[in-house]
Amino acid sequence: MTLSPDGSADLRDALTRLHPDDLLGELRVRLDSVTDSRDRVHRLLEAVLAVGSDLNLEAVLHRIVEVAMHLADATYGALGVVDGQGGLSAFITIGIDEQTRAEIGALPQGKGLLGELINYPAALRLTSIAEHPASSGFPPNHPPMRSFLGVPVRVRNEVWGNLYLTERRDGRSFDAEDERIVVALAAAAGVAISNARLYAEGLRREQLLSATSQTIRSLLSGATSDDVLRLVADLAKDIAGTDLVAVLLPRTDGSLRVELAVGDGAEQLYGAEAPAGASLAHLAFQTGLPAITEGLADDPRSSGEWTQRLPGGAYLATPMGAPGAVWGVLGLWRHEGSPPFPPETVEVIVSFALQAAVALELAERRNDAVRLDALEDREEIARDLHDLVIQRLFATGMALEGAVRLVNNPDVSERIVRAVDSLDETIKDIRSAIFALHSRAPGANGPMLRGRILAEVQSSAEMLGFTPTLRMEGLLDTRVPEDHADQLVAALREALTNVARHAQAKRVEVSVGVNGDVVLLVVDDGVGLPVDRRDSGLRNLAERARLLGGALLLESGRDGGTRVRWSAPLAR
Repeated sequence: MTLSPDGSADLRDALTRLHPDDLLGELRVRLDSVTDSRDRVHRLLEAVLAVGSDLNLEAVLHRIVEVAMHLADATYGALGVVDGQGGLSAFITIGIDEQTRAEIGALPQGKGLLGELINYPAALRLTSIAEHPASSGFPPNHPPMRSFLGVPVRVRNEVWGNLYLTERRDGRSFDAEDERIVVALAAAAGVAISNARLYAEGLRREQLLSATSQTIRSLLSGATSDDVLRLVADLAKDIAGTDLVAVLLPRTDGSLRVELAVGDGAEQLYGAEAPAGASLAHLAFQTGLPAITEGLADDPRSSGEWTQRLPGGAYLATPMGAPGAVWGVLGLWRHEGSPPFPPETVEVIVSFALQAAVALELAERRNDAVRLDALEDREEIARDLHDLVIQRLFATGMALEGAVRLVNNPDVSERIVRAVDSLDETIKDIRSAIFALHSRAPGANGPMLRGRILAEVQSSAEMLGFTPTLRMEGLLDTRVPEDHADQLVAALREALTNVARHAQAKRVEVSVGVNGDVVLLVVDDGVGLPVDRRDSGLRNLAERARLLGGALLLESGRDGGTRVRWSAPLAR
């Protein structure tokens, strides 16, 4: 072959030496190559448009894998999302059916060959997976795979994940053209993922603003704290897409009690207490920071009977309030097998819990103002009873006692004496009523016993489905010491919780009185005494009475049901 002066081949001489059939064959190969490249470019452009047409992140990720498999003619495809700690936080697969996926077991964690792209984010093309030094083999029941093409997916110059393709359908290995076109797709995929993430963030912010405004509107409309708590739990459940949400509030003994729950298994949580130091909820309450786990059942930070009532999957406990001023804890659970809470969801829930705590604090302050007005009214009524009614009754009694000496008829004298005695009893009853009108004792830091009993009975209506009847007798606020009052209230709560869980009752009567002992009676019309009386709730009731030198008595009711009598002497 001769060369022209500029160094190029003399195509004319070369072509004259080729046979016409060879020349046509060479042209056909070149044209097929050009046509194939043109078709691939067209498919790539169509793929870029398809990937960018959806703003739902999960749909975008599935579309990326599908399009990459189509462009490279791959049998299997996957996209792994890196977690920033050398592993994978999510793994989306296409090409493996559900039964095979279930037989394989747990999804990859980013080890072996998959981890190679995490550690060294650059395109990787292999003829045989097994021959690569980082390959660690496949788990049982995994379909055979030989050829491999891996490409990192970058979002704003950050490696967001990796695209994995295996097994070309024609049996050949992936070539350089496959690699180039998948790398180009990965660049477009990064833009689509970024747009989807921005869109999802906008939706989350919209959800947060909507939830916060709903909470504020509920407060401004005069809703009670219980109504607002239920609204907060419902909104948190919707925002996080979780199975169960509960609101836990602190108790005087340092434990956290579930005041409200919504979702699957909510009825099992009502009244449950998380003992101090034995739960992630307490960790969040003490530190003012969210506590998260991907598997509650296996997390050593939460143990005991508390965890046996809960789903064992992902769990998030977020404080309601800022560190040092935590008002309560919002707990969110997912069933086993469900995905963990993503960071963006955690961020939204933490913000919502903080704002909800502010709203609830405002509601509590408003309720305090209402209670203060009521207290002032009660104080005025108490003064009137004491200064006017009692004084007039006392004066009337004195006048009647003086009249007895002027009456010679024994029958009339006896009637007057009985009337004076009746006035004395009425004066005692009015004085008891005056004590009851005071919601706080002088210098006391918390509500008095009557108010605490009433609050427990009212709060039990949520789990019972109705409000128990209540009767209180005697000077409960003045004669019952603080330790007795704490144990009495805890025993009442435990008894009502037992009724809600086991009795299937339609009516409950609660009676609390003071004589030589403080006595609590809880009578229901349910299914009767449990066959197995070793229930932890009954043990707790008996133990609380024993600590005060008292006793617990369980009896069958006169008309069925159960009669629980809890008592403790006032003087040990």
